Amino acid sequence: MLNGKKIIVVLPAYNAALTIEQTYKEIPFDIVDDVVLVDDASNDNTSEVGSILGIKHIIRHEKNKGYGGNQKTCYRKALELGADIIIMLHPDYQYTPKLIHAMAGVIAYDVYPVVLGSRILGKGALKGGMPMYKYISNRFLTFIQNILMNQKLSEYHTGYRAFSKEIFQKINIDANSDDFVFDNQMLAQIFYAGYEIGEITCPTKYFDEASSINFSRSVKYGLGVLSVSSAYFFSKLGLYKAAIFK
Repeated sequence: MLNGKKIIVVLPAYNAALTIEQTYKEIPFDIVDDVVLVDDASNDNTSEVGSILGIKHIIRHEKNKGYGGNQKTCYRKALELGADIIIMLHPDYQYTPKLIHAMAGVIAYDVYPVVLGSRILGKGALKGGMPMYKYISNRFLTFIQNILMNQKLSEYHTGYRAFSKEIFQKINIDANSDDFVFDNQMLAQIFYAGYEIGEITCPTKYFDEASSINFSRSVKYGLGVLSVSSAYFFSKLGLYKAAIFK
């Protein structure tokens, strides 16, 4: 716990058997109370490795539900376990668990209800090996999103996120996609509900075992992101209300 707040780390996993141990062993259990691993029908032995590591709460989807569907299961289980702060950490070791102290502290001491680990602040993305086309796409999409949603985030596309439980009482994650655009829908919902989002600098690592989506999926994701931001813009104008904001 931190400042009396129960902290649970959720690991949305898919084929993470080679990296989950390194990720898990860097989680700071001096403040983290519990860990939830959701294995989205991996083709490897992700669940078995998690069990060997001693993770008590392991859920395995018999059919792949997608990245968003995986997160929905993660958050439901964490809330069921009584989490006050939920930290979503990819078990592919692309993001360092060593920032959990900082991210949890921002929420535990009521600075922000949501914190993102930004790869863009501090030049962490390119230094960590992010492909140039992904970096350019990230910067372009973030620029458009900030305009449409009247915000100033450095990026919307990081997979390292921390939330106060209050957020889940105010937004409907079940209305969101089960695919990768879930992340952006959730941020749009949070802004739409009137909350602010904090960011901290986060280094990142790109290597063969780190999860990534291919070019065609990236294009689909980008179009989905623009659709979400446009829906936010027109919903705020009162021209119509998108389903994710109801």
